[in-house]
Amino acid sequence: MSIDRALLDILACPQDKGALYYLEAESFLYNPRLHLRYSVRDGIPVMLINEAETVNAAENDRIMGLVASGGLKPTFG
Repeated sequence: MSIDRALLDILACPQDKGALYYLEAESFLYNPRLHLRYSVRDGIPVMLINEAETVNAAENDRIMGLVASGGLKPTFG
């Protein structure tokens, strides 16, 4: 289930207030600045800092590769 576009246009990381990338196929939002992954459950983003998952450098590189190859845009500009 995908996130409504209107919601995506206003979503920001609760920690640094920056834009996120939505990787719909893997059901998460990603903050590349802090290397934090926020899960999306049943189309609802779980934007709790204490539930975010920190990813390592290799996973960050993989995710950013998906962002680049998919032409993904951040949640807001």
